[in-house]
Amino acid sequence: MTLFQELDLTGYAGGQIIAIEPGSVADDIGLQPGDQLLAINDNRVEDVIDVQFYAAEESLELLVRRSEEYLLFEAERDYNQTLGIEFAHPTFDTDIRRCNNLCEFCFVLQMAPRFRRTLYIKDDDYRYSFLFGHFVTLTNLSDHDWWRIETMRLSPLYVSVHVTDLEKRRQYLRNKTAPDVIEQIRWLGKRGIEVHTQLVITPEWNDGAWMERSIRELSELWPTVQSISVVPVGLTKHHKYGMRPHTPAEAAATLAYLESLQQIYLEKFGVRFLYPTDEWYLVSGREVPELEAYDDQELQENGLGMVRGFLDEWEGVKGEIGDWRLGIGDSNQSPIPNLQSLTLATATLFAPVLRQTAAEFAQLTGLAVTVLPIVNERLGETITVAGLLMGSDVVNQLLQHGVGDLVVLPRVMFDHPDRIALDDLSPQDVANRLKRPLALADTMGDVWDAVIGQSQVMFFPDDKPQGTISLRMLGDGDGHFS
Repeated sequence: MTLFQELDLTGYAGGQIIAIEPGSVADDIGLQPGDQLLAINDNRVEDVIDVQFYAAEESLELLVRRSEEYLLFEAERDYNQTLGIEFAHPTFDTDIRRCNNLCEFCFVLQMAPRFRRTLYIKDDDYRYSFLFGHFVTLTNLSDHDWWRIETMRLSPLYVSVHVTDLEKRRQYLRNKTAPDVIEQIRWLGKRGIEVHTQLVITPEWNDGAWMERSIRELSELWPTVQSISVVPVGLTKHHKYGMRPHTPAEAAATLAYLESLQQIYLEKFGVRFLYPTDEWYLVSGREVPELEAYDDQELQENGLGMVRGFLDEWEGVKGEIGDWRLGIGDSNQSPIPNLQSLTLATATLFAPVLRQTAAEFAQLTGLAVTVLPIVNERLGETITVAGLLMGSDVVNQLLQHGVGDLVVLPRVMFDHPDRIALDDLSPQDVANRLKRPLALADTMGDVWDAVIGQSQVMFFPDDKPQGTISLRMLGDGDGHFS
């Protein structure tokens, strides 16, 4: 521990290693799952960002705790080599940075009672913004955090602005000490750090002139500000503060205004800069734009371009189905004997789009295909997206309306590390209660895979005869089955 004698490691757990990539630098020097990585080159590491930053040198010394023993490992690496370490959690010092705002539209404050504890945690962690594209408000950063952002050049960051006027933003966030976000973004720009921003728009709060001003002031910070995602507010039936969602007419008017600005920015910046999320189009009954309208921005997780990606993928799947029926494709057979009907369940917002593709799917395959929009009873009918569906709502409504030979659900319903829905039901639980085989899907290609026996995520009810159960682990997917 010669280089690390002066480090204060009292009570410091470090980063727990859960896997080592075979043949990697970590594997070569003898690191093991279960080790706790404490420091690299005399720098204590508090998260995977530190590991990436301090392990960028060619010569490394890693301090590790193994059981009660401290071990020092030396390594040489090429600049394009990674350590090959997987950690139990991306942040070592704490679970996640908590939000210090009390936004009246905050989804956590609108949750129904008696869900699992983690659903009531308000996160606002700049590290997750850099690592995973989470949008944060920048209202809870310490001097040390700003130092890290500057020193490690954490770019891009994703910032929830909502409204640029300082006093109006403080009201919207219900945080009297929220700093001036425009000044914060200017500070980032001077250090070469790019920002993607979002505005969550609430009728009669930050729409109209407030939204116009926010867009204008953020556009003046181009190219530091690379994009503005405009998102309609989502409100559950447990909302207590008198806000309301947009009407279809309001959504259509907002969308028309945003599209008019896109053309201006396209001429000025070479990109549209301003991106309405898919929900504006679906609520107002408008066709979603082609993928080129998103200028290759990686903002799908914020609801941008997911529907268009789904539709474009379906165009390719049509050819696969045609080849298969002609005997050109894979000869795998359906794992479900005498499969004649499918039930595709999704949330109410996406159901009209899915019905169109389902009708074409039925015509091509000869299967009877039913699309059932699931009403979100637990959170309220105003919550219309698939990622917030409850397993119990799916089960109850499918049993009420009837179930086909195979049920297909959106994979994003179970987008949790434990592969469970918000109400803790697993895909296997749903299959058992429906007494039907169940597949998870992102796209219509996934639905087709389930039909021909190539699905990676099929679940059969437990009372299926021995030898016919085929349970496969859930894949990562891209979440296009909205």
